[in-house]
Amino acid sequence: MNFIIKDMDENLARQTISWIYEEPYDFYNNELNEEGIKERLDGSYRAIIDDNEEVFGFLCTGQTAQIPVGIKYGVYNDKFVDVGLGMNPDYVGKGYGYDFSTFVISYIKERDTGVPIRLSVATFNKRAIHLYKKIGFVKKDKFNTDFAEFITMIKEN
Repeated sequence: MNFIIKDMDENLARQTISWIYEEPYDFYNNELNEEGIKERLDGSYRAIIDDNEEVFGFLCTGQTAQIPVGIKYGVYNDKFVDVGLGMNPDYVGKGYGYDFSTFVISYIKERDTGVPIRLSVATFNKRAIHLYKKIGFVKKDKFNTDFAEFITMIKEN
């Protein structure tokens, strides 16, 4: 499968915010509201479009990809490119994660040459952690929020 990256527009923002994930991934569900749309349009988000011109996923970078409580614990003090990924729930658990994730990481490597990459992932998301290890990420920090435990994972660029 081939992907392209598009700037996030209001239509794409509304689509991605409206995705509904099944348990236990319903943790990633969002409420469609103006604040969420505004965040998606702040320049830190990109849509990922597949061969069928469907929205396959999105990525975000910078502070938007960080978990706010982690900032308080100092886990984001180092110089990294923070990246967040979201995949269309229609494709979750169907073997597309590797291609999707490696596409995103390749894009970040080209965009931010030489800067190491950091992901933040909920520890219950074992599939994502396994996948990120497979593509070369290693665990770094762990911290808790009121709703989940998270780890950061890093990869040299």
